[in-house]
Amino acid sequence: MSNKKILRHAPIVRVVHWMTVITTILLFFSGIGQMPMYKRYMVSNLPGMAWTADYQVTLILHYVAAAAFVFTIILHGVFHFIRKEYSILPKKGDIRESFLIIKAMLGFGKEPPAGKFLAEQRLAYVFMAFTVLLLTATGLIKVAKNFELWQISESAMVWVTLLHNIGMALMLVAIIAHLAAFVVKANRPLVPSIFTGYVSEEYIKERHSLWYKELTASRIKHRKEAGNATESEASRRAAEGACK
Repeated sequence: MSNKKILRHAPIVRVVHWMTVITTILLFFSGIGQMPMYKRYMVSNLPGMAWTADYQVTLILHYVAAAAFVFTIILHGVFHFIRKEYSILPKKGDIRESFLIIKAMLGFGKEPPAGKFLAEQRLAYVFMAFTVLLLTATGLIKVAKNFELWQISESAMVWVTLLHNIGMALMLVAIIAHLAAFVVKANRPLVPSIFTGYVSEEYIKERHSLWYKELTASRIKHRKEAGNATESEASRRAAEGACK
C-alpha cells in the first residue's frame, strides 16, 4: 500500500503484459501476411509496406514474434509458480458468481464479495490459457514439419493449420472481450494499474473486499513483527549497556 493506493501488478507482471500485447500484434500481423492478404488487398502498395507481400519476411517476423511470445508465457508461469500466486486460477462456483456479477452490472442485485480477481476474470484466464496452448502446440507442429526428422502427413497438416487458425480466431475473440470489459464503468479504475501497477485503495476495499481483508491482515502482521523486532533490539542494547 502507498498513498491510499494498492499495488495490484508488480513490475514483472506489467512487463509480461506489454510483451504479450506487442508479440500478439506482431503474430497477427505476420500471420495474416502469410495467407497472403496484404498483396491481395494492396496493402503492400502503400508507402514503406512493400515488404508485407514478401512471404519470407513475414515468416521470419512470425517466428521471432512466436519465440518472444512463448518466452513471455513461460516467464509468466515461472514467476507466479515461484511466488505461489494462484489467485487467478478458477474456483468452484465461478460460473454462478460470474452470473451474479454480470447481473449486478446490469443493475440487478449486488456483486458477491471478491478476492484479487473476479470470478469472470478467472474464467477468462482459463479461456485465454487454452487458446495460448492451442496456438503454441499447433505452431510448434507447423515449425517441426520443416525439419526432415519429422514426417507429418499432408492430411494431418491440414488439421493442424485449421486448429491454428481457429486458435487465432479464439484469441481475437478473447482480446475483443478483454477490451470490451472496460466499457463497463465498474471496471475502468483497473485500467491505470496496467501502466502504474497501482489501484485506488477505496476501489479495492469496495469491490475486492476479500483481497482487501487479506492485505489488511498481512499489514497488521508485519507491523507486529516489526514492533517485536524493535523491542528485541532495544532489549539487547539495554542489556549491553548494563554489562558495560
